[in-house]
Amino acid sequence: MRAIRVWSVRHARGLMKLYDTFEGVIMAVEPLARTIGYERLEAPVAAVERGVKSVLFDCRMCGQCALSSTGMSCPMNCPKNLRNGPCGGVREDGTCEVEPDMPCVWVEAWRGGQTMGNGKLLDVQAPVDHRMEGSSSWLRLMRRKKDGTYPEPAASARDDMGTPAA
Repeated sequence: MRAIRVWSVRHARGLMKLYDTFEGVIMAVEPLARTIGYERLEAPVAAVERGVKSVLFDCRMCGQCALSSTGMSCPMNCPKNLRNGPCGGVREDGTCEVEPDMPCVWVEAWRGGQTMGNGKLLDVQAPVDHRMEGSSSWLRLMRRKKDGTYPEPAASARDDMGTPAA
């Protein structure tokens, strides 16, 4: 998985162009998704999203994707779950202090951000809302309001085990 994740960071610019195209498609089908119902679409869309993003980015399905802001390096792969830059323990060789054989997610994010050239790496990410774990960030993007905010996740969308309710 790490080899593919490193490949994704190296090809961040191309993946971002692909994602921009995909976002246009997502937004074009939003009226249909609204008609069908986001709740009905959550499980199948999340399953497809998990399959694609787990292969390319070793995605943890936090429901609040930051890949476009972190050089295509998923910050949830950080053993400390840091979403806004590295901890003070990055080793001189760029590896993680917790998992010494793993490149620091944030060193990789910096490399990917340089490749992308979009300057979003310094954008502050909101803390993880654990109520959204396992949910589709693609559907969340569809539901983004004109003011840039998102609707609150439905409390009933998750069961006691943290998995999407049927």
